[in-house]
Amino acid sequence: MNPSRQRSAGQGDPLSLEKMKAADPLSPARKPKSPKPENAITIAVSSRVLFNMDVEQQIFEQKGMEEYLKYQVDHETEPFAPGPAFPFIKALEAVNAQLRDLYPESEELFDVVLMTNNHAHAGIRLINSINHHKLFVERFCMTGGNSLIGYLKAYHTNLYLSADSSKVREAIDEGIAAATMFSPEKVTQVSETQLRVAFDGDAVLFSDESERIYKAQGLDKFFEHEQAHENKPLDHGPLKGFLEVLGKLQRKFYAKGHRIDCPIRTYLVTARSAASAGSRALKTLRAWGLETDEALFLAGAPKGPMLAKIKPHIFFDDQMFHIEGAAELGTVAAHVPYGIAQKQPPKRMKDSVEPNSTQKGPQLLIN
Repeated sequence: MNPSRQRSAGQGDPLSLEKMKAADPLSPARKPKSPKPENAITIAVSSRVLFNMDVEQQIFEQKGMEEYLKYQVDHETEPFAPGPAFPFIKALEAVNAQLRDLYPESEELFDVVLMTNNHAHAGIRLINSINHHKLFVERFCMTGGNSLIGYLKAYHTNLYLSADSSKVREAIDEGIAAATMFSPEKVTQVSETQLRVAFDGDAVLFSDESERIYKAQGLDKFFEHEQAHENKPLDHGPLKGFLEVLGKLQRKFYAKGHRIDCPIRTYLVTARSAASAGSRALKTLRAWGLETDEALFLAGAPKGPMLAKIKPHIFFDDQMFHIEGAAELGTVAAHVPYGIAQKQPPKRMKDSVEPNSTQKGPQLLIN
């Protein structure tokens, strides 16, 4: 993608592609060391969101584990195509390159861990795929079907992205920020040098306190409640911590004079009305010492068109109809299964991998 097309996609990108290539952390002379997990911002991704493994998953579901492993070994020299998390991970690497340029000795960097319940026997193809795509993913955790939770905690995971909604719920129940990723309906080009992350508010950054009022008592009572509690900060939601670490890295760029051209940009995209319920959301962020670069209060309007304009690498929401609307217009969306909205089962998207009771064969899902 040429730089002029990137600039037309949204805000100006902070560094030229030529400079980024010159500072490429993956060049042989400058291959960096992985930061210590306790110092890093750890992003754990499953193999099925980093790469497109639809064919392999179908083999597993229809023919079982042994045929799946045999297929992986027989095709281990064939790299996987990129999956929905791939542009997000590449953007993290671009941010890391700029952080290393400004802070050569700092370990406050993104560290990507491939966290999968895959069997180690299938690891060669994953390694070959990472090397083929020139990704900097040094840490692998392949649990062979065992629970990932203990490993996620050991890596001090700040965000876990998976294609398996049951594992995501398990992580959130354990206090780990997590979301189920879905592939968009079409491919949208996103910035290669600026990481863009969009968040819903209620039940994502904030608790579902206000959402509960709306579900139980209706819109008018919701507005009354928000106006009466305008100066009382909302409790935190499951992804507050991830916004915090993004803000921490943003301030490192600000300290070096890169506020306007910061390579991290965050967005609040909420169905709240600005006039009736927006103040509490913004005052909550202020009380936490946090902010987003942009805030869009849509008053119930669809989020998909606005997200298509923003072109984020990832959008987090707790309600599947927003996820579906975003995906239809080309946004990589991630469902946060938290709060009162989860009590009403959403319709199943084609990429959802939650097992069902009628499935034949193994119930373990390769992830």
